[in-house]
Amino acid sequence: MGFREHAARVRRILGIVLAVLLLGGVAAVLVTGGDKDTGTATKTVRGVIGSEKAEFFADPRVVKALGAKGLTVRTETSGSWDMDELPLDGYDFAFPSSKGPADELRAKAGRKTGAQAAASAPLRPFYSPLVVVAHSTAARVLAGNGLVTLGARGTSGTLKMDAYLAAARADRTWQQLKGAAGHPELSGTLFITSTDPVASNSGALYLAAASYVADGGRVAGDRAAITRTAPLLRKLVQVQGAQQSGSDAPFRDFVSGVGNPLVLVYESQVAAQLLAGRPMGDLVVLYPDTTVNSDHTLVPLTENGRTLGELLATDPELRELAVRHGFRPQGAASEFDAATDQHAEYLNQTLTGVRQAPVPTSEVLHEMALRARDQGDTA
Repeated sequence: MGFREHAARVRRILGIVLAVLLLGGVAAVLVTGGDKDTGTATKTVRGVIGSEKAEFFADPRVVKALGAKGLTVRTETSGSWDMDELPLDGYDFAFPSSKGPADELRAKAGRKTGAQAAASAPLRPFYSPLVVVAHSTAARVLAGNGLVTLGARGTSGTLKMDAYLAAARADRTWQQLKGAAGHPELSGTLFITSTDPVASNSGALYLAAASYVADGGRVAGDRAAITRTAPLLRKLVQVQGAQQSGSDAPFRDFVSGVGNPLVLVYESQVAAQLLAGRPMGDLVVLYPDTTVNSDHTLVPLTENGRTLGELLATDPELRELAVRHGFRPQGAASEFDAATDQHAEYLNQTLTGVRQAPVPTSEVLHEMALRARDQGDTA
């Protein structure tokens, strides 16, 4: 064998040895990396949520914060009252927008095994009052007719529920209000767009507040009370025609300039817009002088679901992110106030002048919604 052939053979052998060493090195890196990843492996937690919380769970900062705690959360959206119609198998949690539908879901979970029932005690990490968003022209016309009181800057105010309900009873139109002439967008019957009260929490709570005001400050507790306010609640609902089953779509329509000039939403949806620096256009926030705080209530269906609920309620980073999405953490008004101070012209941070209406039992509230939709027992 000549020198050149011998040298070529040596180079081939060295090349093979080097390739083996490189592959071994890569394998070693992969194994080491795998060992490191085991510390941050996540459990997948699946749940159904109200649409107003979709952006919160989709936020990359929330995804990262939950991942750091070992959770990957997968969500589907549904109207809060519609959740009770879903099979709970395969879900780790349900996260409706108030106590009523949460109670129904907890009862449904309680009919399963004892372990599942024990895991179903609810958690309420944050809440949000119901408000009405209006375009500035509509808000000024309402103020000129005694239905609204506006703040100094005209970007927020108070909706007088007694006056509004009186207008609803009388089927008043925008054209009958002084100052509406010359504004073609203000036409037809005066009403507030709300969600379907049979399917959605915000729509049902709207009826609870209206019923409380209309019945002289009494919370509906039986069929007689439902019957007393049923004609008015029917007007509030049926004048709207088709209704959405979640609060996200009506708010997006309003912001894009589509639809009715008055829309019932969660304060959190407005605050999230402000904190994200999105343009507000001519939006005015009206706090009903009698409203309902919506306690977003997580019902754990498994232990992983409970872990998520506890993190949302107690973890400082997740609480801060909830505020960034406009929610008020339970028991910590200062967190919301500090984050929204620069937007106080839009928000009633202390809810001054706002009365909280008690909410009927879920059974009464559901019957109230059915009667408003002409689907309930009229006997």
